[in-house]
Amino acid sequence: MAITRQKKEEIVAKVSGIARDSKTIVFAQFKGLPVVEQSEMRKALREQEVGYSVAKKTLVKRAFAEAGFEGEMPVLDGEVAVAYSADELAPARELAVFIKKFPEQLAFAGGVFGGKYVSAAEIKSIAAIPGMQTLRAQFVQLINSPIQRFAVVLNAKADKGE
Repeated sequence: MAITRQKKEEIVAKVSGIARDSKTIVFAQFKGLPVVEQSEMRKALREQEVGYSVAKKTLVKRAFAEAGFEGEMPVLDGEVAVAYSADELAPARELAVFIKKFPEQLAFAGGVFGGKYVSAAEIKSIAAIPGMQTLRAQFVQLINSPIQRFAVVLNAKADKGE
């Protein structure tokens, strides 16, 4: 069924708003993803404050052409969805969970990070970056490790009576 011109304009306006207001945008290709799994994915993304929207490729391209991001837009094949958030890492990281779960039906197609178009490989590497809490915990562990080892050595020396 064809979409009316008014509906297309609404979709372009919505996707333009996404492009304007989101820090990171991930394009995902999906094919044959059952409705049950798609609903599960949408619910999980919503809990992490990540939006997920499906639109026709031509409308997505039109909306992003108006956004004026640097670089060249990635090639969008098949059915395309847009995951977006105000958090810089959340869309890629949360979508990566479902790409691992449904590798045959879902894949990265590229995205926008830091005001530039990035490839699918770059989005995949962005998805591998841990969250801020994890990074802070790793940093504290890194600082604490030498101090902890030094305390163990001092304790061993004290036990020997030296």
